[in-house]
Amino acid sequence: MLLVSTTVSADIYKYRGADGHILFSDRPMKGNYRLLWKSISKKPAKKASSKSAVNLSKNRQKLTPLIDATAKQLRLHPGLLHAIVDVESSYNPKAVSSKGAKGLMQLMPATANHYGVSDSFDPKENLKGGARYLKHLLKRFEFNLGLALAAYNAGEGTVKKYGNRIPPFPETQQYVEKVLGVYRKNRQAMLN
Repeated sequence: MLLVSTTVSADIYKYRGADGHILFSDRPMKGNYRLLWKSISKKPAKKASSKSAVNLSKNRQKLTPLIDATAKQLRLHPGLLHAIVDVESSYNPKAVSSKGAKGLMQLMPATANHYGVSDSFDPKENLKGGARYLKHLLKRFEFNLGLALAAYNAGEGTVKKYGNRIPPFPETQQYVEKVLGVYRKNRQAMLN
């Protein structure tokens, strides 16, 4: 597979209607709507190289027993933990974000410390700490998965600040949608 670069130009507009409903459109809208945000995406989109796809597949295969065991231990659906690991780190236990989050579940240092993770690059420690944090967020937000995922991405305080709603940040909204999409696929695959 070749590394391909194409130009993406798709604006997305987010509006709030007078009745409070959120609407998304690829075009400006007229009427009684208030524009909440407009994306301007003209970055090149890159397809994964075959090498990174092979690494992801190998890492997933290698880490599946550990992820499944951690999920079982904490009474979480294994497909959910797989979805978070997939979206957060692409199954790379050495992943580091630009904000300093580390490991499979991309734990920030303070979160890792709070959940007893001394080595965020150790898959077992990282998964256990991240899963415990996710379990806390699920309980905190009364098992509303969307809110728990938003808090995992943007922080518990941020979700509280926005009235226990998914914050109006494109990154967080896209994160929640992406994790939920991967989770749905994982659940479906487990049924087959």
